[in-house]
Amino acid sequence: MGAAPASGADTPSAASAAGSVRYTVQDLGTLGGTRSKATAIDGSTVVGSSLTKGDATEHAFAYDLRRRTMTDLGALGHSSRATGVEGDYIVGESDLSADGPTHGFAYDVRTRRLVDIGTLGGSSTRITGLDGDTVVGTSSLSGDVASHAFAYSLRTRTMTDLGSLAGPSGNSTGAAVSGAVVVGSSSLPDTPATTVHGFAYDLRTRTMTDLGTLGGRTSTANDISGSTVVGQSRTVGNGLTGYAYDLRTGIRTDLGSHFLTAQLISGSTVAGGDGLLASSFDLVTHKSAVIGSGRGVTEVKQIAGNLMVGDNFAPNSFAFVARVDNGDFTYLPSLGGLNSSARQANRHGVVAGSAALPSADPGTANGPFHAAVWVPHPVA
Repeated sequence: MGAAPASGADTPSAASAAGSVRYTVQDLGTLGGTRSKATAIDGSTVVGSSLTKGDATEHAFAYDLRRRTMTDLGALGHSSRATGVEGDYIVGESDLSADGPTHGFAYDVRTRRLVDIGTLGGSSTRITGLDGDTVVGTSSLSGDVASHAFAYSLRTRTMTDLGSLAGPSGNSTGAAVSGAVVVGSSSLPDTPATTVHGFAYDLRTRTMTDLGTLGGRTSTANDISGSTVVGQSRTVGNGLTGYAYDLRTGIRTDLGSHFLTAQLISGSTVAGGDGLLASSFDLVTHKSAVIGSGRGVTEVKQIAGNLMVGDNFAPNSFAFVARVDNGDFTYLPSLGGLNSSARQANRHGVVAGSAALPSADPGTANGPFHAAVWVPHPVA
């Protein structure tokens, strides 16, 4: 990202594909170091990580957009990174020492307490999802010989081992949570460790359901919205395709070869990619549409309601916002450098991510990256 654009490369402007909204960019600064990045936003709270003074280490931060203040959340030992926020809770991961294991953490904005959520007996945890007061991810078991998906209650401060489809000795990973349902991938009994199926785990009934495949041997479950799970699956001919599965009806929809990577869902809209282009799929009409101009590589990082945010590499990385309903695609303005990256949007359409400052070196396009937000303004 630090290189100057290739000769003749197009550098898109914020208005080059803009619809009915324009965006202004705000630099959130750092915790005293040279670099920072934002990874999630909810309401007026932006979270991410920043280098501290002297670039000594990386710490998680919370930024209040109303007060324009950045708070250092500290660490469990060495460094930390915030990955999600909802309401008064911030979650992330922290390295216990410079070369030690990583634990998940929860931070309560009201009490300003950073809590180690622990493990399932092993040395490390990894957080991948947050919904309400439920955190999900993957933790190693005792002896680090296997890993299981887990659900952690922020209300009771208890971690639940979700097990695996292969029993206690199998492996599973947690990917996302919606309400009381956790989805992820798990090994199977009496099969090679590489043979996995997507699963859905109901926290109320404490049951894990094998989501099966589109006829092939393996599948994954990567995201959930309401009762609909999305992931990828092998087909009868060993092809690879994206799918959507309705837990209520048992209906499985083949999304096709344009949804092989990073399947995301919000309501009835799925977003995904094929390693080059990103597309959306309407589960009601079964219509698919390419996201953006079709130039370069497009990657959607989040879909929430009518908005999709992500990055377009053409050939440099540019943050974008796209609308589900009409396909409007907007490149987001920079902080003076060339490149930027968008990660999440809140319900007001404010986008969080990072953008490069101007470079002091005329031979490079970017200075340090700072956490940033892009604020929408209706165009008259």
